[in-house]
Amino acid sequence: MPPIALPEADEYAPYYGRYISRVTGDTLTALEAQARTTSALLAATSEALGDHRYAEGKWSVKEVIGHLSDAERVFAYRALRVGRGDATPLPGFDENEYMTYASFATRTLADVAAEFAAVRAATLALARSFVPEDLVRRGTASGNPVTPRSLFAIAAGHELHHVSLLRERYGLKG
Repeated sequence: MPPIALPEADEYAPYYGRYISRVTGDTLTALEAQARTTSALLAATSEALGDHRYAEGKWSVKEVIGHLSDAERVFAYRALRVGRGDATPLPGFDENEYMTYASFATRTLADVAAEFAAVRAATLALARSFVPEDLVRRGTASGNPVTPRSLFAIAAGHELHHVSLLRERYGLKG
């Protein structure tokens, strides 16, 4: 699979620039590396830390990882639709509303981490299935332009953002 170049600024909503700017080099390589490093980080985290919140009203470690799974599924679904030529405008999603109905607190950290690993494996399989033309096909999500390569870069940058918070604010080491 050839590398997946970072997207141009007109391929995504400006908001997502905060995530994409965290990704350096090839997006596919970044996604692959994260699969290993995040898995190792979570494997080194005690089950007791799974319910830790760094402040009142903030998500627990398990909820952050669950959020990564939910968001990455949405990004990958959008990439699939756009990459396969579906021109239907795609709606947005509210991460906080998703959390209202999630049950991550009832699961083990290991289970939530395994789910994220499976989601990332599926994202990687999808990314590898695209030919170069698929990656730059344009669509609309949340009323903004989007391409599959921008969505894969958003997924990578989104994970980098949250893993940084897990290390800095939640105290995860590994």
